[in-house]
Amino acid sequence: MPNLKGRDIISLRELKKDEIEYLLSRADEFEKILKKDGHTDILKGKILATLFFEPSTRTRLSTTAAMQRLGGSVIGFTEPETTSTIKGENLSDTIKMIENYADVIAIRHTEEGSAKLAAQVARVPVINCGDGSHTHPTQTLLDLYTIQKEKGKLDGLKVALVGDLKYGRTVHSLAYALAMFGADMVFVSPDSLKMPHEITAELKEKFGVNVKEYNRIESVVKEIDVLYATRIQKERFPDPEEYEKVKGTYKVDLKTINGCKKDMVIMHPLPRVYEVDPELDNTRHAKYFQQAYYGLPVRMGILASVLGK
Repeated sequence: MPNLKGRDIISLRELKKDEIEYLLSRADEFEKILKKDGHTDILKGKILATLFFEPSTRTRLSTTAAMQRLGGSVIGFTEPETTSTIKGENLSDTIKMIENYADVIAIRHTEEGSAKLAAQVARVPVINCGDGSHTHPTQTLLDLYTIQKEKGKLDGLKVALVGDLKYGRTVHSLAYALAMFGADMVFVSPDSLKMPHEITAELKEKFGVNVKEYNRIESVVKEIDVLYATRIQKERFPDPEEYEKVKGTYKVDLKTINGCKKDMVIMHPLPRVYEVDPELDNTRHAKYFQQAYYGLPVRMGILASVLGK
């Protein structure tokens, strides 16, 4: 059994396959506890510091709820303007100060590499809740958990990653993880938002995955098991004109999925803007709100594991 006590969760690339499987099994363990009792006290007396330098709804609230459902408590901030960073305090000093008050730190930041820097400085475990357009490992773990719960397995599935594959940190991490577990993938995006070459090259070199790329969802919808839609994120574009050219490129609706497999599932890391039509919400295919729920037991499993419980 893997021992993750004291470990930082910065990138899926730093986790071995058996460690990921262990975290997924912990999530299943805590989902059962949630359904039976609603909570546990295994982290009573422990404190989580949530440092959110970037807006968040699902990640922040589910991480906070996870700690509270485990019996622990939470400190932190969601508006960096209310902290000493506004006075010029750098991230390193902020981490060195906050680690005195908490047993584990969860951080979301606009800058790539910020979580890694925090982990290098901190003496307590650091969990990356998203660093710029780089990685979002806890999202990837809940995505894997969702697919496993809804499809019964991870290997042998055909998954379409759709939308902003250039700047979308969720798909960068998820593509790597799916390749690790033997899933087949197709990428669907505008030419200007294709998956970065270094990622597709790594998938081929490390896992032997030759990913096919398309511009239209309709080209693949009849053959896929999972459709993972993403928002084209205005805040990630260095050039506003580039965003204006591609916004609204894809909208998944009943017409789009016509002819899909009966058990095909639609996922989305949320928030959605126009990528998934609400008319799909009550169909058997829609799993994005269930996906958001799974963030709770997954993050409970992560917190308990890095704190040795």
